[in-house]
Amino acid sequence: MIQFLDLHKINQPYEALFQAKLKSVLDKGWYILGNEVEKFENHFADYCGTKFCIGVGNGLDALILIFKAYIELGKLQKGDEIIVPANTYIASILAILQADLIPVLVEPDEKTFNLDPNLLAEKITSKTKAILVVHLYGQLADMNKINDFANQHSLIVVEDAAQAHGAKSEIPENKLQISNSNTQNLEPRTYNLQQASAYSFYPSKNLGALGDGGAITTNDLDLANVLFSLRNYGSEVKYHNDFIGVNSRLDELQAAFLNVKLPNLDSENERRVDIAKKYLAEIKNDKITLPFYDNSTNHVFHLFVIRTRNRNELQEYLAKNSIQTQIHYPIPPHKQKALKELNHLSFPITEKMHDQVLSLPMSPVLRDEEVAQIIQIINQY
Repeated sequence: MIQFLDLHKINQPYEALFQAKLKSVLDKGWYILGNEVEKFENHFADYCGTKFCIGVGNGLDALILIFKAYIELGKLQKGDEIIVPANTYIASILAILQADLIPVLVEPDEKTFNLDPNLLAEKITSKTKAILVVHLYGQLADMNKINDFANQHSLIVVEDAAQAHGAKSEIPENKLQISNSNTQNLEPRTYNLQQASAYSFYPSKNLGALGDGGAITTNDLDLANVLFSLRNYGSEVKYHNDFIGVNSRLDELQAAFLNVKLPNLDSENERRVDIAKKYLAEIKNDKITLPFYDNSTNHVFHLFVIRTRNRNELQEYLAKNSIQTQIHYPIPPHKQKALKELNHLSFPITEKMHDQVLSLPMSPVLRDEEVAQIIQIINQY
């Protein structure tokens, strides 16, 4: 059986270093917001080309805290509208709702699966204050167009980069000054315009911990200071609480594990891209639509998602041929029972995608012969 994702095999090369990190944390006796968290925050900020990184409990908390921080800073108010892709995982929308904001859903570009910037003008109202961009499946959305639109209308742009660790946007030189990257001249991995990006380190992500974890990156000092406080009960100085905060701190041990894995993220992403290129070049089946890829650095293939009208039949066929697949995602957010207030909405492109998408095995530990077998079996379908 070719597993969809073999997390044990992915983490196996790091086991000795994980054991050493575990002993180091145990020996120090400091388990919350210690040296490992600080080290990871510094390293991940450097990696992303931003000034600040704030480690938090998970990717959902990262998004919620960004919105709550903007409310504390007076840049958002409860009840403001936030534009968000209709084609996303429900967490993107939950974050907006849990910050007492209003999600306004927009259809995706059918080619890229990501938010269609050409539809933004149809959705903006006097209450629109921000855009939550989701870099779905590891591919960056069209941030040049989205940021141009946001700048024209004085909107905040927040990135849900939970699936896009390491993806790099090709930014026009005249906008690099605006992005205000740190002094190490690192190429920004996403498109921070003094705003914020949210990351998840759920174990299956391109940079995955051994449990939950998340982070926020930003170049905005005021935003960062509020976020550092909000994640820790709204306190910067112990027992002095400036905000109504939460307990959402990146765990010291998970930070230690992430410090072990971060140096290899680029090479593991390169392996993912190599596998994707092989899929794209060699899968030849009229029943299957392959994902769009422009051969740039803007895609790290967290997932390799095909489309087919006969998804259930294809999935069963692949399973019978010892190939595991998954569906990301079977039910669009606006049709979820939890979001009753959105159930009446219709998004035909989103709904079609959720009926047709199927994710093939994709990980840096897939062997060449396994990739070849997957291609052969699909072409025989």
